[in-house]
Amino acid sequence: MDNKIIAIIVAVIAVVAIGGYFLLGSGSDTVTIGYLPSDHDAALFIADAQGKFAEKGINTKLVQFNNGGDLMTAMASGDVDVGYVGITPVLSSIEKGVPVKVISAAQTEGSGIVVAKDSGINSVSDLAGKKIATPGEASIQHMLLTYYLKQNGMSIDDVKVSAMKVPSMNDALKTNKIDGMITFEPYVTIAEENGAKVLVDSSDILPNHPCCVVVASDDFIKNHENETKTILEIHKDATAFVNNNTDEAAGLLPADIVKDVEVEKKALAGFPLISGLDDNYKKDVMDFMNLEVELGVLKKPISQDKIFWQSS
Repeated sequence: MDNKIIAIIVAVIAVVAIGGYFLLGSGSDTVTIGYLPSDHDAALFIADAQGKFAEKGINTKLVQFNNGGDLMTAMASGDVDVGYVGITPVLSSIEKGVPVKVISAAQTEGSGIVVAKDSGINSVSDLAGKKIATPGEASIQHMLLTYYLKQNGMSIDDVKVSAMKVPSMNDALKTNKIDGMITFEPYVTIAEENGAKVLVDSSDILPNHPCCVVVASDDFIKNHENETKTILEIHKDATAFVNNNTDEAAGLLPADIVKDVEVEKKALAGFPLISGLDDNYKKDVMDFMNLEVELGVLKKPISQDKIFWQSS
């Protein structure tokens, strides 16, 4: 074979190989997506269950984390590319210099303070001295509890707060190891179905508050902008599916999160699932961020360009 032809073939093979390397990122063809054990991430679960990522040529690895703080730690170390996670740990991570951006909203509200029916807690003042579990100090639920207490002339120091894995909270409540908890769905509805009492829903604590978002590392966005846009399209379509087919969607969620589909139907219908980053949503996040500064959760305000990804 002519040496020139051989050289051309070798050059073409090299270009293809290098292109594939940069397309997939360091030789890996898997996008690692972190999530929490919550139906707040329903769009992710539906997209996965329906094979939407594979349809678009995106191989994914879904990894569950106990709380948003742990998930963001994994993103900081480069072990997670994309995350479905609460806005509070995201903002705290950005403040600390973790190179990530919010690429879409996921849902709003969807948490609640739940107390044992025989706890004697009937109002916010009754929380004083009680054992209350949260998913951890980095969680939006801990922040909401702090805000709720402050709004009612109390302090987080007035209650006995402990961090606990969310799936373990209901058992702790039933066995009187804790007096109450602030948790996310579907565990609020599960607790209520088991006889516990919802003291206050997060929609009443802070109406229309942002909760879970979709976040991606700056490195992933830079090296995989087309894949990032495709993931956003999948998220948008899956969100619309859940909103339009709530009962069907409830049956497609992971079994380790959904123990009772009928209970899940009720939980899933109780909070808004959303997608995208419109101006109203961005304003809600910025207002929420300023509130976190006021509460001391954040040390100083973060500029909008540091929080949100602006697609080209």
